[in-house]
Amino acid sequence: MRLAQPAWLFLIPAVLAAGWLARRALSRRRATLVFPEAAQAAAAEPSSMALDMTPFLFKTVSLVLIVVALARPQLVERRFGGPAQGIDIILALDTSQSMLALDFDPADRITAAKETAKRFIQGRVQDRIGLVVFGGAPIVACPLTLDSEALLDFLENIQAGMTRTEGTAIGDGLVAAVDSLRPSPAKSKVIVLLTDGANNAGAIDPITAAKTAASFGIKVHAIGTGKRGETLLPVDTPMGRQLARIPDELDEESLLKIAAETDGKYFRATNVKELSGIFADIDRMETTEIAKPVVTSATDLYAWFVLPALFLLLSEAALARTLLLRIP
Repeated sequence: MRLAQPAWLFLIPAVLAAGWLARRALSRRRATLVFPEAAQAAAAEPSSMALDMTPFLFKTVSLVLIVVALARPQLVERRFGGPAQGIDIILALDTSQSMLALDFDPADRITAAKETAKRFIQGRVQDRIGLVVFGGAPIVACPLTLDSEALLDFLENIQAGMTRTEGTAIGDGLVAAVDSLRPSPAKSKVIVLLTDGANNAGAIDPITAAKTAASFGIKVHAIGTGKRGETLLPVDTPMGRQLARIPDELDEESLLKIAAETDGKYFRATNVKELSGIFADIDRMETTEIAKPVVTSATDLYAWFVLPALFLLLSEAALARTLLLRIP
């Protein structure tokens, strides 16, 4: 048990002193006609004195109990789940406009990536996972967290073109993911990089970014998405939304180098089944320990002091109108 506001206890000596002084002053002021024989009889009867002291004791004890209640006694419970097996993972997802290509039947590339990433996150509740998205520029959509529900909310809101910049800045996106992982104390740190194109925007070359990741002990698994050859992409035209054919622009050579530079693996996913299998392979990576925080809960116990105090005050009032009633 603990006291949330223990400073209130300093009032207890003042309450006791005030009660004693009030009792003493009341005794002096009380004018009662007493015959000598009656005074001797009252002095010889301890029960009469005890009864006379009862109101004073009830009031004093009730005030002390109220002061203790103000100090907010609490029952503290601490729970520690122990170390959890897990790794720190950043999902770096390409959100350029080409991710709307319709070659992941029945969905587009970004929808398939989101659904597969969702299942991956739900299966790794013991890991800290974060989310970086990139088009022509990177955005840290969610920092590393064990709160999978919050992460899934961020993932659900991802859309193609959300960075509002044209192009595919793979190098910049990779560096943003590295920056998110760099302060992590985890022994195993991994970036899952998913893209469907080539680096054509941003200030940082992808291979330079990969070397930076390797220098911090961060492994990069690169996933190239999209079927080989041409595919259809919805585009807005003056005549409305139409389907345009776009070539396969995936730079597999650079993705292979990124994975090799960081001791990771490169995967190619041309459909939903392959993409799910790739995430399953990544799911079997080695694990390390991340200590879960201690969870502390406190239950206020003031009612256990306030209720007896009220009972004593009510009892004192009842006695004053019955057994201890004084007639002037």
